[in-house]
Amino acid sequence: MKKYYKKIVCPLVITIVIISLGSCKKYLDQAPAASISPTEAFQNFRNFQGFTEELYNSIPVVTGIGSHNNWNFGEEEVWVPDNRILSNAIDQGDYRAWEGIVFGSWFRRGGNPSNNQKGDKGNLYGLAWYGIRKANVGLANLDKLTDATPEEKRLIEGQLLFFRGWYHFMLMQFWGGLPYIDIELPADESPRVPRLNYHQTADKVTADLRKAADLLPLDWDQIPAGAATKGNNDRRINKIMALGFLGKNLLLAGSPLMNEESTGNNSYNIAYCKQAAEVFGEALQIIESTKRYELVPFSKYTEIFYTHAKGGLTPGAVIDGGHRYVEAIFQENLLDIYRFRWNQVNDYRPSTILSTGLKVYPAANYINYYGMKNGYPIVNISQADAQSGYDPQYPWRDRDPRFYHDILFDGEKTVSNPGQVGNDPFRQYASLFTNGLYRTDNPTQAVFTGYMLSKFTSKLLNNWEPFRENNTVVLSFLRLPDLYLMYAEAASEGYNSPQAKSTNFNKTAVEAVNAVRDRPGLGVGHVADKFLGSQDLFRDEYRRERAVELAYEGHRFVDLRRWKLLDKAPYTLKTAIEFDRVTPHAQVYADPKNARVQNFRQRTLFTRNFSDRHYWFPFPTSDISIYSGFKQNPGW
Repeated sequence: MKKYYKKIVCPLVITIVIISLGSCKKYLDQAPAASISPTEAFQNFRNFQGFTEELYNSIPVVTGIGSHNNWNFGEEEVWVPDNRILSNAIDQGDYRAWEGIVFGSWFRRGGNPSNNQKGDKGNLYGLAWYGIRKANVGLANLDKLTDATPEEKRLIEGQLLFFRGWYHFMLMQFWGGLPYIDIELPADESPRVPRLNYHQTADKVTADLRKAADLLPLDWDQIPAGAATKGNNDRRINKIMALGFLGKNLLLAGSPLMNEESTGNNSYNIAYCKQAAEVFGEALQIIESTKRYELVPFSKYTEIFYTHAKGGLTPGAVIDGGHRYVEAIFQENLLDIYRFRWNQVNDYRPSTILSTGLKVYPAANYINYYGMKNGYPIVNISQADAQSGYDPQYPWRDRDPRFYHDILFDGEKTVSNPGQVGNDPFRQYASLFTNGLYRTDNPTQAVFTGYMLSKFTSKLLNNWEPFRENNTVVLSFLRLPDLYLMYAEAASEGYNSPQAKSTNFNKTAVEAVNAVRDRPGLGVGHVADKFLGSQDLFRDEYRRERAVELAYEGHRFVDLRRWKLLDKAPYTLKTAIEFDRVTPHAQVYADPKNARVQNFRQRTLFTRNFSDRHYWFPFPTSDISIYSGFKQNPGW
């Protein structure tokens, strides 16, 4: 940490960056201001808010840090072998690669919050310590804010406390308990703050986020201090953001991995889960009563994640039927103006139709989580199940609608203009059956899993279509379905029942899961009664719902780790499907959902050999060498 305090944090250049009110590519639209000196930075609200804005600019970019971005480190996808890809390094157990890998390490050290280039915005480790230092500087000078209303003082303090807690929390998810920095440390001295265990660190995050939630408004547009930027305040820190991350901090503290790190017990910590349920209940009660955030109708589901050729319009909020739905609560940094172009988009399609790029495809084992439209899971992909209606001869029939949105499967149309591929149906449509063209052409980049991803791109994607430009893909660190599902987990684990609920919210745990499935137009069946007889059965369902609704959004790696499942079968497997077409090709292309296949089976591509040490990232050796109280994680 000394390196970050001295080389990055300490030279605080207190500059307010002028950002156009019309820009959609900046994280926040700010009121115009000018550079100011340190002696003036804290004396009035306008200047102090300018000082605070850099904390927003330090939020990391996950999806735009460079070519071949990768952020899914669980069991959900498979990249073509390449030692520059962080996902591949993690598959091999090489967690130290987070410090210097070329593609995909949004965790990296360093970073420059004043630089809007993506290479300086993927650096969670460096930018988090920077943000913590800056928040502490602001809090230490809060008494200098004399030219401000009481409301303005609350806003400044609330934002600073939020970011101090949030940046610690973001680091904790991957590195565990930390030295909690809650004072302005001298820049010319090495820190001597002891490393705390996870629960001790989480308790300090709780104190910061709880106070932030009490200080911050629900909507900046509705208060005088937000008038100067009215209409551009969606991403300013508010009460729901603070409550959401406060609840998540408590839930993670109560999860098996974190409980074991702190107490030696690898079961859920009941007390933390109950606290988390109350916080989530508080947040959801406010949300449902005010409609501050709402689930986007399924007809607009795509626009939660990406927009194309819409002038850089940020995903996460849509207008449908004249009503504006905001679902994304807290998003990654938006400052990269070249988001998701060329290499990244090309990575999702085989060289059969897109010759450039490294390739990545959904792992078949993960696709199994997408159940049936009636809400039932698929128990065994090779066996028919009368209760769910699943039939391995018709594996794409009557599936959860999110499967059809997120995943491109055999027989679907992939090329918009057949003339560009010589009217060849084996290029125009996905030939993903065993020995199909997409599985055999250029074997090193073929669709070796049998599926392609379409959650962040159009299903119709080829070299002659201008889709590879003007893509705005933005991940959410927190969106509304995540709140419902974390509430379901916290309440049910805290009280050992799917019917449990907090004292301040009217939905039970199972009703919260069903609220996600009740998204307008989605039409997925509720959790079946057979899964409500015990907490063990319900646990499988709420976890499966998280896997489906939050698929490929970067949550799975943390979930598998906190549940202590990362090194357990079948979560260590990455698989492919194999099958033969029975329905004639022309009929498959006309109606791929109802195509008949035979010999439908799963094949293991590789098994990840993880051990206990792979539950936490290693700290940089240079940091743990600063003083004896900063301990390395076990096994590293």
